[in-house]
Amino acid sequence: MTIRVVVADDQEVVRAGFGALLGTQPDLAVAGTAADGAAAVRACAEHRPDVVLMDVRMPVMDGIEATRRITAAPGAPRVLMLTTFDLDEHVYDALVAGASGFLLKDVTAERLFDAVRVVAAGEALLAPAVTRRLIGEFARLRPRPPSPPTGGPGGGVDVLTPRETDVLRLVAEGLANAEIAARLVVGEETVKTHVSRILRKLGLRDRVQAVVAAYESGLVRPRSGR
Repeated sequence: MTIRVVVADDQEVVRAGFGALLGTQPDLAVAGTAADGAAAVRACAEHRPDVVLMDVRMPVMDGIEATRRITAAPGAPRVLMLTTFDLDEHVYDALVAGASGFLLKDVTAERLFDAVRVVAAGEALLAPAVTRRLIGEFARLRPRPPSPPTGGPGGGVDVLTPRETDVLRLVAEGLANAEIAARLVVGEETVKTHVSRILRKLGLRDRVQAVVAAYESGLVRPRSGR
């Protein structure tokens, strides 16, 4: 099945470059492009893509607000944020707004293809060495909002069982399911089940949102030196 992509960036050369790269893959297709956030929202409504490559900084409407609006719609596409450097406070905002991960604009072609396929399949793009550092840094710098009420989807982390809490803590540390399974001495399928339950109980979309929730709740504390 072809994965349909919308590329949103205010630089024409970036839109053209990503479009040309994606066009080399038989399973990827550019459904539309946009030069600002408002146009990205319209393009998603018109073309119904599977994935959006979204620049953080754009005129008219920035990528964060566009992401918030796009991911709030039923059947929303996955959003991959594009940024020029890895410690960008606006990327953290975008992850909270509903993005499934981020890519640096100087990403290699193969990394780009893999990222689009990963998020289209419903996974979050978590690069432990970069994404975890970014989330941890800006969670540390910003005061945490008041914890939401507990007792159901969208509630606080105290709705989780002790084992689910352990799994969430390890997810937030950047471990993959296989690594979590080895750490807890359980099967990988068991970990997948726990992750699914965590997302459902907390009303979260994917692992990136779970990492954000773990930091903002105080379950995981950023380490020094990141």
